[in-house]
Amino acid sequence: MKKLLLTLFLVISCGLLHAQELPDSLRAATVDSTLVGKDILTVIGTGVKVNQSDAVRAAFNRYVAANASRTMTGYRIRVFYESSQSARARSESIARSISANYPGVGVYRTFESPNFKVSVGDFRTKDEALKMFNELKSAYPTALLLKETINYPL
Repeated sequence: MKKLLLTLFLVISCGLLHAQELPDSLRAATVDSTLVGKDILTVIGTGVKVNQSDAVRAAFNRYVAANASRTMTGYRIRVFYESSQSARARSESIARSISANYPGVGVYRTFESPNFKVSVGDFRTKDEALKMFNELKSAYPTALLLKETINYPL
């Protein structure tokens, strides 16, 4: 009889605990969906000026120059991959076109027998790569987002 009463008490106690609402401190954090995918400078708006001394700028430039030959894992967008007879000329044309339309973005034309390839960008994160991928997808519907070894971003 004691075991039955103890079991009944535990079942009722557990039911009461689940029925109570959790305090704010124990609730899961929510994410403001309006901020997803934005950086801090976009959120705070225009008119923000960053002041830095010449010493900081020089130190950053030295750091970039020292690491220019380094590689890291990141993302690139493959916009062309073909082995036809005209693949070489088409890969050259696509590489020139992307370089002209997106100055400052790395364009890499490679040959792995028997395929010519054109890849775009040195993106550290998938989010950065997806922004460019969405722009290129309309012009290059067969574009692929690939995880590759990339050059150290400058």
